[in-house]
Amino acid sequence: MCLRAPATLTFLIASLLAMTGCATATDTTGTSTAPTVSDGRSPTPDPTTPPGDGASDDSSPTPSAPPGAYVDYSDGLIEATTGTKALFFHASWCPQCRALDEALRAEGVPDGLTVFKVDYDSRTDLRQKYGVTLQTTIVFVDDAGEAISSTVLYDDPSVDSLVAAIP
Repeated sequence: MCLRAPATLTFLIASLLAMTGCATATDTTGTSTAPTVSDGRSPTPDPTTPPGDGASDDSSPTPSAPPGAYVDYSDGLIEATTGTKALFFHASWCPQCRALDEALRAEGVPDGLTVFKVDYDSRTDLRQKYGVTLQTTIVFVDDAGEAISSTVLYDDPSVDSLVAAIP
């Protein structure tokens, strides 16, 4: 099938992203835009992936987060991201979570570390998988998403504490 109308292509891409769990944003014109990292930047494209028209390529790789990024968690993103990875179980109502979130945005993430912001309230499946019982928990994971170590930064929600906890 050949899609030539830009609106149809945009709708198709947005639909595919929604079905795969990738978040998209919509601008004021109703046009779907690319996924963004928590600080509003677009994830860095993979330079090893050849450019294409994207019209009918179902084998597109899962978007990945660049090392040193702070991004919203989505399924499949851990496996598609290289480097050291940490899940930050964040609750919007938690003052310590907000403090660590603000510190990560202001100071940035340490080089080579990707922090995935996981919604503490809605991702009970991940809380159960990693044994998380308190917000501000950081779980370091390997390339397959298996836990390496975890720590709770409730008493000291800072980038320095996060760095000190890196395995």
